[in-house]
Amino acid sequence: MNEILNLSINEMPGLTFQCSCGKEHSFSLSGMSIRPGAIADLPQMAAPFKAGTILMVFDNNTYRVAGRQAVELMAENGFKLKELLFDCGDSILIPDEKTLGRILQEATPDVELIIAVGSGVLNDSVKFVTARMKLPYIIVATAPSMDGYVSDGAPIISNGYKYSPQAHLAYGLIGDTDFIKTAPQDLIQAGFGDVVGKITAIADWDLSKKVNGDYKCDTCITMVERALEKCFSTAALLKDRDPEAIEALFEALTITGVAMALVNISRPASGAEHMLSHFWEMDYIARGLDPNHHGIQVGVATPVIARFFEEMADLLPEGTAKLCPHHTEIEKLLATAGAPTSPKEIGIDRELFRQSLLQGYTVRPRYSIMQYAKDQGRLEMIAEKITADIYD
Repeated sequence: MNEILNLSINEMPGLTFQCSCGKEHSFSLSGMSIRPGAIADLPQMAAPFKAGTILMVFDNNTYRVAGRQAVELMAENGFKLKELLFDCGDSILIPDEKTLGRILQEATPDVELIIAVGSGVLNDSVKFVTARMKLPYIIVATAPSMDGYVSDGAPIISNGYKYSPQAHLAYGLIGDTDFIKTAPQDLIQAGFGDVVGKITAIADWDLSKKVNGDYKCDTCITMVERALEKCFSTAALLKDRDPEAIEALFEALTITGVAMALVNISRPASGAEHMLSHFWEMDYIARGLDPNHHGIQVGVATPVIARFFEEMADLLPEGTAKLCPHHTEIEKLLATAGAPTSPKEIGIDRELFRQSLLQGYTVRPRYSIMQYAKDQGRLEMIAEKITADIYD
């Protein structure tokens, strides 16, 4: 029981075990290679699909980082390849109808596997399309920027609205730390912000269990907390791209993805802090602007949600308040890694921020501290207080 807690990350694929939460968990990923030089394992991982065509998807940045080498390696090993390159210039690729449609167009009937080379948007877009087409996909990670590499959710934009439909797990993950450690500093900061967001996500999950009767798995929480501890212990080294710190960051993101896959929900990774991030992102896209990186927004949203827990401390169930550190501690943690600490710092204006505190709970049907504040008649008061504290 709970044997996953005794395994290294590369030993987890294919595991099925009876958990102390009362459920049987499975992690059905076929293969995972996280190490320096892991790109060399790509042909072997893709070998079961060698008889068909492999569609490889990247953007101009990820092609330069790892895509060219991945294509050459696959071609040298006799794979029949098609390539789809998104040339985004200086803009951010959006996982919307246009992006999903282009992938679908290139996924001709002879394609048996899609390989995405990239991080958040490319992973989520290919994950969504392959789930609908019932095709396997492999993700070659290029940045430690988010936690969705091995989860089954696929956040996408539809008609200007961001939602996270359930898709499926990747067939395999290549996490070559030689590539990952070269990621731009803002993507490293985004990954760290996404990891920091697990602090309030776990507190939210505890609250939803005690107040709303939601299911909770303590094994998954233990997995995530151990990964956070390891990541936070080397946070100060991220600014220098220390290999050990980068590996700990990527492992924390991946372990969180494993936890989400085990329970088939994003609760181990996502709470009210993600709702604020999604609210801001949808507003930016509606105005034709490039949003901040998801993890950057999650990071600055986390101390904001910690303030909610502080303001609601007198009404919280026993034990919940202690799960969430004071917002100043979280801000110091972000600063240690060189990540932004305030929504003002990343350009979120005062009115957008205020509206996100009032309406963020509506972004997804998930019980959170914001919903709890609303139910207790304190949402507007807390929203005004936090907004004034940060912006005035």
